Amino acid sequence: MFKKLLVAFDGSNHSQKALRQAMQMAEDNGAALHILHVFQLPALIVGESFISAPPQLEADTYRKAEQVLEQAQTLAASLPNVTGLLKYGRPAEVTLEYAEAIQADLIIVGSRGLSGIRELVLGSVSHNIVQHAKVPVLVVK
Repeated sequence: MFKKLLVAFDGSNHSQKALRQAMQMAEDNGAALHILHVFQLPALIVGESFISAPPQLEADTYRKAEQVLEQAQTLAASLPNVTGLLKYGRPAEVTLEYAEAIQADLIIVGSRGLSGIRELVLGSVSHNIVQHAKVPVLVVK
């Protein structure tokens, strides 16, 4: 049924569950699995001022993002057709753009990620993806 799966992975417990579900679906359907980790650099906005992260924090954030993607790729190493990608930007927007670029059949996300923002039912990233995706989205709790 689904031949190209995209799983959004941020290292959270819910994204790990989403990855396990995606791996099972990829195995069952002989599907290609794309693992995407999107990271953002911390920034501070005070009034109309924008303060960017210092270079060392940028380097640390990038190294941490690489470790998160490596963790996902290690978990999925047993599958034959896995692609891992690290991208910078707003997680929901980048995930949707990448899903369209690779022509994903299904996007798989955890119901909550690492962000501290909470909504009533879903996390803000998963909610945004569900609302704007052009393909089916599986939200894993």
